[in-house]
Amino acid sequence: MTDSNLIHRGGSPAAGATSLEEWEVRRDLAACYRLCALRHWDDLIYTHISAAVPGEPGRFLINPFGYRFDEITASNLVKIDLQGNIIGDHGYRINVTGFAIHAAVHAAREDAHCVMHLHNVNGIAVGAQEGGLLPLSQHALRFYGQIGYHGYEGLALSPGEQQRLVERLGQYPAMLLRNHGTLTCGRTIAEAFVLMDTLDKACEIQCKALSGATRLVMPDPETCARTHRELIGDGTPEGVLEWPALLRQLEQFSPTYKN
Repeated sequence: MTDSNLIHRGGSPAAGATSLEEWEVRRDLAACYRLCALRHWDDLIYTHISAAVPGEPGRFLINPFGYRFDEITASNLVKIDLQGNIIGDHGYRINVTGFAIHAAVHAAREDAHCVMHLHNVNGIAVGAQEGGLLPLSQHALRFYGQIGYHGYEGLALSPGEQQRLVERLGQYPAMLLRNHGTLTCGRTIAEAFVLMDTLDKACEIQCKALSGATRLVMPDPETCARTHRELIGDGTPEGVLEWPALLRQLEQFSPTYKN
């Protein structure tokens, strides 16, 4: 199917897409960027969210470098390979160094169709705490025994550090990069976003609890483990119910993501 034959839900040509499936991923990924902006999770023009291109192994979509999250649209997302090489010529550039974390995770995890790496304040604050994420809330229990930690090694991500990062991430859905930021992996874009939303809330609750209490109350380990099992349910991707509601929110506040 050629670009000229592709029409997305808004009725405009699907620029840069080679299939309807790719256009749907572009639309959802642009929505993810806009939702992050609405929640003030963006960091000027830095941090990234990447998604695998359906039917094109080893190719991914990412934001054009220099654009704010609230400027991202389905059509200005850039298609790249695992080395950060741009596929096609659309006049955009990307932050190859910033994609290094994503490339490592995508290469190591076939299930990681979407990788979110943010510098959200709550996540950085909890990642800087020696004990990491504590089981202080129901939000935190979603990640009970299921979150990795990677120590800060500086700005440049070397091949050695890439290996250490993916080893510490393992098969977990989330990671705290100490003194740096957060990371979530999703089988869908919706799942990656909902996981990040849950993680951010868990970190915010922890920061507030630590700031106002002399002694913390935590559930016992058996309750934590049982609640975690209940939260993940049958293991199907999260976000199925939440994503349509989030898209309705964007229709009110930032509808141009579909362009």
